[in-house]
Amino acid sequence: MNTRVNLADAHWITSSHSSGEGQCVEVAAVPGAVATRDSKDRTGPVLVFTGEGWDSFIRGLTADEFRC
Repeated sequence: MNTRVNLADAHWITSSHSSGEGQCVEVAAVPGAVATRDSKDRTGPVLVFTGEGWDSFIRGLTADEFRC
């Protein structure tokens, strides 16, 4: 299913874990979803998660599942 999310009125917030060293992520709560983007490329691609997908992503981060 391809559902478009209107980001025109999104209120973007920079992660509190951003250190100012160019590795910043911004998030915005939008109806039925959470959007994420790179703060250095605000007109670039946006990842949109369902609420359930966002919760799963955060659990993975907390459990350190994405370490390279």
